[in-house]
Amino acid sequence: MKWDPEKYVQFADHRDRPFFDLTSRIVSDAPGLVVDLGCGPGPLTRSLAERWHEARVIGLDSSAEMIEKARAHQHAPNLSFDLADAQSWMPEPDTDVLVSNAMLQWIPGHRELMVKWLTALRPGAWFAVQVPGNFSSPSHALMRELADSPRWAAQLSGVLRHDDAVGEPEDYLKILLSAGFETDVWETTYGQVLEGRDPVLEWVRGTALRPIFAKLSPEKSADYEHEYAQLVSRAYPPFSGPAGQCLTMFPFRRIFMVGRKL
Repeated sequence: MKWDPEKYVQFADHRDRPFFDLTSRIVSDAPGLVVDLGCGPGPLTRSLAERWHEARVIGLDSSAEMIEKARAHQHAPNLSFDLADAQSWMPEPDTDVLVSNAMLQWIPGHRELMVKWLTALRPGAWFAVQVPGNFSSPSHALMRELADSPRWAAQLSGVLRHDDAVGEPEDYLKILLSAGFETDVWETTYGQVLEGRDPVLEWVRGTALRPIFAKLSPEKSADYEHEYAQLVSRAYPPFSGPAGQCLTMFPFRRIFMVGRKL
């Protein structure tokens, strides 16, 4: 599955806010090694390098397109980027802060991976993860229903994941506590107000629709997208803003977990 860095950052203000809400809860004064796993195009990783300017900060991602973009545009003396497959990656023994923002939902079995990482981290290390918790919302439920419809099922069966994409806050709380972490787990639903025509479609073009695009030809992708756009526009009806703008409310639930190993 290929990523489009430009499309991904289209809604940067909304996508970035959970990252800062997450990392603001990390209370580490002078970490030596900070890892951002699933760093994407890198501006948020750079913010970690600026926060902890004495640390070695590494951004890792499985997308060559994302890493190329990050290396070209995000620079700091203590910052570097590299390719890594999270499913086989393990933290170095001297890792002090491990951050993963909106990445683990893409990995089947990520809770088992978390246990391995938490076990490998040394006492005093921080672990901070955010995952979207909106897989039952209309934006995703309609996408799955359409993929399972008679027209598309033969080509898209199993492409989109369902109830096991992420756990509930209690699941993650138990994982961190069992691994010996003092932890804080919470959820937030952001009342995102998007502007323009078909903004929810534009949003998912950068994320949730990527597996569809990877499976279908460009022509069939356009056909699927057209059908989906009609469904999602009814689920998220636009309204007029105070200055006549075309606005859409797009609620977005996020699940957060931050912990320090005892």
